Amino acid sequence: MAAGAPRTGSSVEEGRAGGSATWLAGEMALCRVVLGLRTARGGLQNQRRLRPPSSSLLQHSSSPSKQLLRHSGNAANPAQSGGLYYGLLVGGVSVVGGVYVYRTLHRDKSRFNERISTLESIKQTSERGESTVSSTELAKADVDKQEASEAKVAPLALPSHVPFLLIGGGTASFAAARSIRARDPGAKVLIVTDEADQPYMRPPLSKELWFSDDTNVPETLRFKQWNGKERSIFFQPPSFYVSPEELMSTEHGGVSVLTGKKVVHLDVRENKVKLDDGTFISYDKCLLATGGTPRNLPAIERASEEVKRRTTLFRKVSDFRDLEKLSSTIGSITVIGGGFLGSELACALGHRGQKSGLEVNQVFPESGNMGKVLPEYLSHWTTEKVKREGVNVLTDAVVKSVCYRDGKLHIHLKDGRQLQTDHIVAAVGLEPNTELAKSGGLELDGDFGGYRVNAELQARNNVWVAGDAACFYDIKLGRRRVEHHDHAVVSGRLAGENMTGVAKPYWHQSMFWSDLGPEVGYEAIGIVDSALPTVGVFAKATEKDTPKRASEESGTGIRSEHDGEILQSESQAVESAPAVPAVPAPAQQGESYGKGVVFYLRDNVVVGIVLWNVFNRMPIARKIIKDGEEHVDLNEVAKLFNIHEE
Repeated sequence: MAAGAPRTGSSVEEGRAGGSATWLAGEMALCRVVLGLRTARGGLQNQRRLRPPSSSLLQHSSSPSKQLLRHSGNAANPAQSGGLYYGLLVGGVSVVGGVYVYRTLHRDKSRFNERISTLESIKQTSERGESTVSSTELAKADVDKQEASEAKVAPLALPSHVPFLLIGGGTASFAAARSIRARDPGAKVLIVTDEADQPYMRPPLSKELWFSDDTNVPETLRFKQWNGKERSIFFQPPSFYVSPEELMSTEHGGVSVLTGKKVVHLDVRENKVKLDDGTFISYDKCLLATGGTPRNLPAIERASEEVKRRTTLFRKVSDFRDLEKLSSTIGSITVIGGGFLGSELACALGHRGQKSGLEVNQVFPESGNMGKVLPEYLSHWTTEKVKREGVNVLTDAVVKSVCYRDGKLHIHLKDGRQLQTDHIVAAVGLEPNTELAKSGGLELDGDFGGYRVNAELQARNNVWVAGDAACFYDIKLGRRRVEHHDHAVVSGRLAGENMTGVAKPYWHQSMFWSDLGPEVGYEAIGIVDSALPTVGVFAKATEKDTPKRASEESGTGIRSEHDGEILQSESQAVESAPAVPAVPAPAQQGESYGKGVVFYLRDNVVVGIVLWNVFNRMPIARKIIKDGEEHVDLNEVAKLFNIHEE
């Protein structure tokens, strides 16, 4: 029978029989003790009756022993003395044994009675069908059961330490994670983002997604690129990522994304961060890829809550979904801002409005679209192109105040003009997220904003910065901060490499692009500021000189993902560029700028280039800026881009 198992009623009878046998053995032992004492006493009496008189024995003795006995007076003889000692010894042992047996039997009797009571209780409980386990055992079992149940449902804890911690869930973070894993296949990387989504690319939010024919695009977030290929805005599907709770136990490492969490404190001495829920996570290497927050207009910040609720600061997936839904339910939308984002959104909404009847307005203080980037003549031409997309463009317009009245937003401009609309989209720039500078003791740049980093994109020991928030030193163009997709890709990739111990400087000239629908687009590199002197060389466009046709022919989608692949023929063409002659050629003026190249100059050196409807030539532009030479005849340099080909 197993230990602790309940015994049946027959066990009680067996216990009683065993107890009776024990008592019988005890009584027999006592009888033996008494008989032993009586035997000893009888032996002494017999010895005394048979003993001869001591006088006769002494008279007939003449040996020395007899003499000794004679002088001993009344001493007993040896036989008599031995019997006495033997009897006393047997009697003492018997008495001691009896006492021991008595005490042992008394204790056994008590235990026997307790055992009988327990067995009878178990028998009665068993007959009632109840548990045979004691109350103490039952309580312990309940506790064990509860702990086991809690262990099954309790969520796994987040890792308290990770080798690579990436703060921010945008393009730069994903590029860094991919780079780290490429150099260290077993690396364990944790991305922490305050967004609810996994890393995704932002450019399609203001470009291709709006031109999709799929009515379910806000949910699928899939779109057709200009080359006709379909893809998702997410860099990888959810199956690519490892659960944050399982990251450190994964044998071959991986990339985890902790969504909906914000890092609120950075301790560079202890190499740890604090999340907004109080959780601490330590790291070996850390990347700040915190991106930026859309700026708002002072006029809207001063306005009522009714105005703020009807204003979108466009940046995230959630903003696209909200605006896409609104565009089909309201009558008018006003985009404030004439830069890249504002012009792209205005064209996209205008294109949709031509089919749905949505009224689209665009308001900005410059004299033309992208007036801070493009030379004035090209900016004005672009504005006319935006108007042809169905957008009501108000140039030289500064917003003074906004109020909500009679179910409409009333926009008051400084020159007295007024505008009524149902919703406002503010696209007036980006403010880099640098909240961690104070707790981390990081240096901020007073001119460009962002975290100041060295050539290796490092801000402090074990801390790197990439993407929109990095203010880096460009060895050709000086200190800069860039807010474009390609820069996020390249700087994130380099930071990831350096976090694994490479220590490469950031020498790459990142590019950016903007598409005003599928028909007009441009790519740019370097410093493109309309305040700089420019030289433009243009040619007649053909049907293939559009973003859509260029993508179809090259098979590329997001152009910056492929722009690092330098073709051998292009490299040779740049290296064999002819010597430039005398005077810079003025930009061609005219009503149509089909395709061309715009050079931005500083001290007669090209520091920026815009390729207008000229695609897949970015390596040439990058080589020109890298060389940093003075060019006298930029018409000859423009020939390197083959703009005169039919």
